Amino acid sequence: MTGRLAGKIAVVTGAGQGIGAAIARCFAAEGASVVVAEINDATGAAMASELVNAGRRAVFAATDVADPASVAAMYEAARATFGTPDILVNNAGINVFRDPLVMSDEDWRRCMSIDLDGVWRCTRAVLPGMIEAGRGSIVNIASTHAFRIIPGCFPYPVAKHAVLGLTRALAIEYAAKGIRVNAIAPGYIETPIAVEYWNTFADPDAEKRRAYALHPPKRIGRPEEVAWTAVFLASDEAPFINAATIVIDGGRSALYHD
Repeated sequence: MTGRLAGKIAVVTGAGQGIGAAIARCFAAEGASVVVAEINDATGAAMASELVNAGRRAVFAATDVADPASVAAMYEAARATFGTPDILVNNAGINVFRDPLVMSDEDWRRCMSIDLDGVWRCTRAVLPGMIEAGRGSIVNIASTHAFRIIPGCFPYPVAKHAVLGLTRALAIEYAAKGIRVNAIAPGYIETPIAVEYWNTFADPDAEKRRAYALHPPKRIGRPEEVAWTAVFLASDEAPFINAATIVIDGGRSALYHD
């Protein structure tokens, strides 16, 4: 452990599995006290226990980012346990892929409430403490859907486009107060959700190989590759990186497409 986040207090939403879990592990390994903010009690508690059993500082806080009261309770639990957070990773999110004219109003609201409003709710909760301390780093997990449109994925890219706008607007608003706001835009990452998707096909291995073939390195990303980028952005190694988006997709978005 190099202690790149030693002494820092980090809230990671959606930290029970996938990218969020990888971020929680990497943050804890680098010395941060980690609040595992997760809606799933089982995975959230298991992640916090894993970190504590490894000698790290962590606590589980049941969190529904779509519920303002739940977010407020999570923040108070974080302060009571470790102190005022100086890092927030807005990772919690859901995939909502619908035909625009068939999609229900509830589908739209559900997508926006979690993928966009949830980012703002959590950010709004931590900002006053960061402003008072004169420091803070917020990392929003966006997506390559934030700048690439894939047919059949509406309204998810609408929310992710907005997350980049929110990132940039808040970064400029609070830069002079010592707060940095950046985003990471992952592409295809080998998470449990990806594996579950492959398993819906008659030949899951063939679908996995197809996904690999789409990318210049002939593989897809790993959760820890997103996580270490989040460590960098949250750390004191990136003091002048603000309002930026780092793309992690193996170069796929740079490819020419017909």
